[in-house]
Order: sequence, then structure tokens, then C-alpha cells
Amino acid sequence: MVDVAVICGSASDEAVAEKVFAKLQEHGVSYDYQVISAHRDPERLDGYVKGSDARVFIAIAGLSAALPGVVASKTERPVIGVPVSGKLMGLDALLSIVQMPRGVPVACVGVDNGENAALLAVRILGAGKP
Repeated sequence: MVDVAVICGSASDEAVAEKVFAKLQEHGVSYDYQVISAHRDPERLDGYVKGSDARVFIAIAGLSAALPGVVASKTERPVIGVPVSGKLMGLDALLSIVQMPRGVPVACVGVDNGENAALLAVRILGAGKP
């Protein structure tokens, strides 16, 4: 069992994922890492999310940033979205992540802010502990 599943929509998002890994390791939090596109490989993403025993998901994506919302639609566990800069300095990805419809909650951190995503996951995992 891992605490956090980290999913990137593209291998080009790995620089942001590296920031997540560093913070999770600093806090002794176990994680699994996958690169799965919500657009190019939806069946694989569905199988991964449904088969994962992770307690929290961190989904990292740029451009249309559909990944966090798709992950949230497939699980009741917390999902943290990390928008990635690229086109429009990441504003397109940011707006895509924060504008989820009712019933599909996704927490969102700042553009390229993998550190805050990891820290939020750490806090979620520790919720209810003194």
C-alpha cells in the first residue's frame, strides 16, 4: 500500500513531479509514480485509479489539464491537481482544474507548485492526528 499516487499526464511534466517526490520523501510518505494521459490512454488511467490503494492522488497536468478531474470522477479519495505552465503561463491549466463541476472535487495548488501538492497530501494523510 502506498500513501500517494502521483500521476503525470505527460513525461514533460516530470520536472514538477520531481518536486512532489522530494517533499514526500522528506516527510517519509510512500508514493507510486505513473505517466498516464487522460486523453491518450483513458482505459489505462481508469484501471490504475480503480486498482490503486493510494490514500491520496496528485495529478499533474498542463494545457487542458483534464487529468485531475478525470481521476476525481473515478474515486472518492482526495485528488490534488497541479497545473503546469506551458501555454498561457499555466492559466489554462489552472482554470481547468479549479472549475470542476459539483460532485467532482479537486484541490488545486499553484502553477508548477509540486511542493505544495506534496505538503497538502501530507496534511490530508495526517488529518485527525495531533
